[in-house]
Amino acid sequence: MITSKFRNTWIEIDLDTIGYNIKQIRTKLHEKTNIIAVVKANAYGHGSIQVAKKALQSGASALAVAMLEEALVLRKAEISAPILVLGWVQPEYAKIAAEQDITLTFFQKEWLEQVNFKSLMKPLKLHMKWDTGMGRIGIRTEEELNEVIFKLRQMEKIHLTGIYTHFSTADEQGTDFFLKQNERFNQLLQAFQKKWPDSVSIHTGNSAAAIRFPEKMHHYIRFGISLYGQYPSKWMKSMQFISLKQAFSLHSTLVHVKKVKAGETIGYGNTYMLKQDGWVGTVPIGYGDGWNRKLQGFPVLIEGKRMPIIGRICMDQMMVLLDQAYPLETKVTLIGSQYKQMIGTEEVAEYLDTIPYEVTCMINERIPRFYRSVTGCKN
Repeated sequence: MITSKFRNTWIEIDLDTIGYNIKQIRTKLHEKTNIIAVVKANAYGHGSIQVAKKALQSGASALAVAMLEEALVLRKAEISAPILVLGWVQPEYAKIAAEQDITLTFFQKEWLEQVNFKSLMKPLKLHMKWDTGMGRIGIRTEEELNEVIFKLRQMEKIHLTGIYTHFSTADEQGTDFFLKQNERFNQLLQAFQKKWPDSVSIHTGNSAAAIRFPEKMHHYIRFGISLYGQYPSKWMKSMQFISLKQAFSLHSTLVHVKKVKAGETIGYGNTYMLKQDGWVGTVPIGYGDGWNRKLQGFPVLIEGKRMPIIGRICMDQMMVLLDQAYPLETKVTLIGSQYKQMIGTEEVAEYLDTIPYEVTCMINERIPRFYRSVTGCKN
């Protein structure tokens, strides 16, 4: 990851808003329901180590990632909190997870059979995933569940510590499918408890379910997108179930400003022609940084005013139509606020016909992240 600011493009992460968002969800939950902070995909582009530490300081009691590699990054950073890997991990790497006290997700009898449990020097902790309607990964039937339980009982040094599922429509206005998934989970849970008397942690709620149905949550929730101040859907934002603050902002500066005559074209393919004499600024960010080429025409903020991106976005640079000449190194905000104007991740997502989750994830590690809090800035 780039940690030095040699170019005039950077991301700011407000760590205090991470803490604020955790406190907001905490007020909605039962006191016995704990929070797993989801920091996969480099904390949705925010920086997994910094966000994980802030989340744990602010009340989260565990972390979740998508891959074993992501968990090992956190352990290397001396983060000792429980970590759950949500994705499928090859069984031959179970030994590494056990050594590092990392909990793995499993849902296949065959996976258990491939784990060399005799090589485990420490116990391997597992969470069992149930597919109640997402259709992605997980146990779907009581028959599968019984096969897995039977196999688990035969294995030494493997500890089942949790079970969970994932709701696919909790962020939508209609609740029929959410309730159907919840009922499927409860049916499997009844069958499970008859055959497995030991206590396990249960977690079903993602951000959307936790915000909307806190009374239906179990031992944990998995707080992902809303940890970063983004709402799971436009509808949920409109309903004001919870107050969230966006942690992510993206900035650059003007590195060249020029007067261009009417009829002149800008960028590859001559796709933009000035209709009258005007000022054009160059900003050092492009699709090589993850700033999508489809954002041609989208506004940026300069001195609190919206100004459009013109011409095709290049790999490392783009051009903006200015309303006047500005000094070099004038700040340009692509995501975030200036004065009373705001460009949120939701607005970028809507322009790209995608979701806010993708927006912060798409801005890659060529752009350095800087972290702000009440104690000041640090990289």
